[in-house]
Amino acid sequence: MTEMITVTIDGRKIQAAEHTTILEAARGVNIDIPTLCYNEALTPYGACRLCMVEIIDGKRNRLVASCIYEVSEGLVVETDTPRVQNVRRLVMELLLARNPKHPVLLAMASRLGVASSRFPTEMKGCILCGQCVRTCREVVGVSAIGFAGRGTHRTVTTPFGEAPPDCIACGSCAYVCPVDVIRMEDKNGIRRIWNTDFEMIRCEDTGRYIAPKKQLEHISGMTGLSVEHLAARHCK
Repeated sequence: MTEMITVTIDGRKIQAAEHTTILEAARGVNIDIPTLCYNEALTPYGACRLCMVEIIDGKRNRLVASCIYEVSEGLVVETDTPRVQNVRRLVMELLLARNPKHPVLLAMASRLGVASSRFPTEMKGCILCGQCVRTCREVVGVSAIGFAGRGTHRTVTTPFGEAPPDCIACGSCAYVCPVDVIRMEDKNGIRRIWNTDFEMIRCEDTGRYIAPKKQLEHISGMTGLSVEHLAARHCK
C-alpha cells in the first residue's frame, strides 16, 4: 500500500504519495510552477531551474528544483516568494540570452515580468533542456544524440558531430523540443535530420511517404515483424 504524506504548498495542506516530487504534488492540486525541461514521460532532469521553489524543512529555508525534489512528511513549500521569483527571472534572462525570439520563451518571460535580458545575446537557440537527449535514450532507446562540451560551450549534438549511426530518423527529438531548434525536413522521399538524409518508405496504396526505412527496420528488430508488415500497418 502506498504511503500518503502530508505537505503544505502555498498554505494548502495536501496529501501526496510517497516519492512524489513537489512539482507533481503541486500540479495535482492545480498550483502552477513553470518549467521547460520537465516532461512527465521522461526521467526528471532539473536542468532549466525555472521550477525552483522555497522549502521549509524544520528550521531550514532553501531553494530546490521542484521537479526532482521529493515530498516528505511535514514539508512546507512556497512557490511564489520574492526569493523564488528573483531566481526564476534570472533564469529566464539567461534563457532569453540564448534564444531571445521564440514565442514560448517570450510568453513565459512576460508572465514572470521579464521584458529583456541583461546578458549578452548569444543566439544559440538551444536552451539545453535535455528533452531531446532523454527522449532519444529513454523512449526511442537508441541514444543517437547527446551533450558535448561544458559551460557556455555545451551543445546537443551527434557523436563527434558526424552523421549519427544510431539515429533512426523518427523525429522524436524534433517533436519534443520546446523551442523548435532541431531541424527536420521531409522532401521527395527523403527525411533530413541532424544533417543526414534518410530514405522514406512509400505506401503502395496511397503513394504517400509514411516513415523512414531505418525507423521501420528498428521496430522490426524489436518486434520480429517484417518491414513490409509494418509499412502496411502504417498505410491504414
